[in-house]
Amino acid sequence: MDSNKTIVLGVIGADCHAVGNKILDYVLTEAGFDVVNIGVLSSQEDFINAAIETNARAILVSSLYGHGEMDCIGFRQKCDEAGLTDIIMYIGGNIVVGRQEWKDVERRFLNMGFNRVFPPGTDAKEAIINLNKDFGIKC
Repeated sequence: MDSNKTIVLGVIGADCHAVGNKILDYVLTEAGFDVVNIGVLSSQEDFINAAIETNARAILVSSLYGHGEMDCIGFRQKCDEAGLTDIIMYIGGNIVVGRQEWKDVERRFLNMGFNRVFPPGTDAKEAIINLNKDFGIKC
């Protein structure tokens, strides 16, 4: 089993909401993950470059300002082109504009290549459980 528990965490696009990012950083670090936090106002390329530089196994994208869907178009393809074909990708938060049926939102992001999609207000413990599962770590 690969012992690498490195993840890249950040807030995508023109979103400058930092509080949730700091909370996730703390909780994931406490859970034993090596968190590379690229902060707010991050581009797809920032996530990809950090993942390559740190040999990360996962990219965790956060968005609160509602434009995450637009910010993530083509993200999986860029990861693949950069050689990150096996990288696990999560996204969560307020990732679309307006009220939309969650199942429709989730399906769109899964179709965009994300492995897991979390709605607003999801407890960070759910991400930890899923990361351990996706990394093949038994708890």
